[in-house]
Amino acid sequence: MPSFIRRSLAVAAFAACLLPAAQAQLPPGLAGGNLRIVVGYAAGGAADTVARLYAEQLKDAGFGSIVVDNKPGASARLAWDTVKKAKPDGLTLYLAPSPLLTILPLTYKTPGYDADKDLVPVALLVEIPTAVVTGAGQPYSSMKQYVEWAKKNPSKATLGLATIGSSGHLGAFALAKAQGFELTPVAYRGASPMLIDVVGGELSMGWDAAASMMPLYKGGKIKFLGLSGDKRLPALPDVPTAKEQGFGEFVAATSWYAVYAPAGTPAAVLSALERGFLAAAAKPELARSLEAAGLVAHAEGRAELAQRAQRERRNWEPIVKAAGIVIDE
Repeated sequence: MPSFIRRSLAVAAFAACLLPAAQAQLPPGLAGGNLRIVVGYAAGGAADTVARLYAEQLKDAGFGSIVVDNKPGASARLAWDTVKKAKPDGLTLYLAPSPLLTILPLTYKTPGYDADKDLVPVALLVEIPTAVVTGAGQPYSSMKQYVEWAKKNPSKATLGLATIGSSGHLGAFALAKAQGFELTPVAYRGASPMLIDVVGGELSMGWDAAASMMPLYKGGKIKFLGLSGDKRLPALPDVPTAKEQGFGEFVAATSWYAVYAPAGTPAAVLSALERGFLAAAAKPELARSLEAAGLVAHAEGRAELAQRAQRERRNWEPIVKAAGIVIDE
């Protein structure tokens, strides 16, 4: 049995044992309290879906009413600021997208927040597989074929992005540098207009969450060249990862969502919240709902989450410096 499967089963079994404990050991204030999960994006998106699915499960763990509070704006930093200023009692939590912990502190000249001091980790909830894609009419159908084509057509090698300085941008930069070809990033205001140009052949390649591109793929409009991470998706069993094809630069381009609380939240409250979220993550029905939304249930506790955020930031730091990406706003 592969090691990642053994690990996932072990985490699930451990978390399942936490459910009775989570119900029995809620500190005063959490039990029957009014828990609020703040999301930095509009309702209906992936982050909102994750928050609402977990909110449903937390009610079974003895938590009181749970409200998902959508506060989009400033690349999810508005929501971060809201939680930072909240009372540190465990009743206001932030569903944090990984770039705020790993990439934005490196790429923004003045990010407007302290990724290491404002909030404290509670639990990692899901991973968001991403992918590089191209139009169905392009002459390449794999990462290897694309690299060979890009070397022969340097003026046409472009990468469409919804966010400059994203993990996809950095992964593509590292790939181009390692393979010795030029790749021009092209920024868009969102994934939808970017994908229109991918389908139309205006871009040689695009990058976004795999889930958001599934309809175009099923409709025969695009081809997946490679997935991020180190394992294939159940929904795309025939699509290899970029790593499988010999291009490890995209392994860390998988994003994730995690729960954070205001700094100063008592340790006993953080532990209770951690137990509750891990117990919810162990439920098979939650995993199925997330998979249907193109997401992967992947639970990690406070210590693992803190280590992961720091590890990924260290991984991206030399790449950001080499790319010379500085966002000033």
